[in-house]
Amino acid sequence: MANYFSLFLVVLTIASGLIWLADSLMFAPKRNDRKVVAEDGSSVTGDPEEQNLPWLVDTAQQIFPVIAFVLVLRSFLYEPFQIPSGSMMPTLLVGDFILVEKYAYGVKDPVFRSKFWDTGAPERGDVAVFKYPKNPSQDYIKRVVGLPGDTVIYRNKQLFIKPACNDGKDCPSIEPVELNFVDRGEAYQNFVPLEKYQEKLGEVTHDIFRLPSNLNRTQDYYQQPGTQTDEWIVPEGQYFMMGDNRDNSLDGRFWGFVPDDNLVGKAVAIWISFEFDRVPSSWIPSWIPTGVRFSRVGSII
Repeated sequence: MANYFSLFLVVLTIASGLIWLADSLMFAPKRNDRKVVAEDGSSVTGDPEEQNLPWLVDTAQQIFPVIAFVLVLRSFLYEPFQIPSGSMMPTLLVGDFILVEKYAYGVKDPVFRSKFWDTGAPERGDVAVFKYPKNPSQDYIKRVVGLPGDTVIYRNKQLFIKPACNDGKDCPSIEPVELNFVDRGEAYQNFVPLEKYQEKLGEVTHDIFRLPSNLNRTQDYYQQPGTQTDEWIVPEGQYFMMGDNRDNSLDGRFWGFVPDDNLVGKAVAIWISFEFDRVPSSWIPSWIPTGVRFSRVGSII
């Protein structure tokens, strides 16, 4: 859907711009000539309304600057996204509306998504929006865990990472990611309290949720040839993503890696956050908010 909207914006911008340009070059001079004749007192044939801008031209002139601004802002600078699920709790909640920095990982054209300007690469710990590899029409949001060349292991609910080592000398061994227990019961899943931990990925310290009674679904994990069931080696030009709500996230553990071409941008801020808590018997449609979480507005992810 996002791609269709981008295509619609591009087509509308080009069409309105061409109409405005064609009128300026071909028809506006003739209208101006007739206007000069009229101001000189000479007789002017035809309908006086011919001196006014045609409806199509007038509309194009009014919408072109607005549409062009929206296109540039949304395609190359910042794009808003809504969080539809709890896979990134507690970092992101259902009802959060976030801003995604589109130029963080390179500038791409809005239709074919071809990168024409490299501005940087994801860092470990970033919260990134990307096109779901199995269905590029869907946008996913997860945390960057593995960089190209990394070895990632998720075993007994503990994350292990061995950073890429290209020179073969003094290569670091695989180490557990720093994890500290915070509390229990802040949120529930199927009436079971979730455990909250503080995790450190690179320079980023963030919170995650774990469901203590839930076993790792290793039988459903993506199996990379030449590795163990719960181990992955990130290929060049790709990334390994995981959700912060570890036992309620369909992420790289189940479908593999995210190519660089699928990256959309880096999530940088929450600009508004709505609550949707209501009883099932309520007659109010579920998409209507029940409140605003002002404490989350403006927070940096």
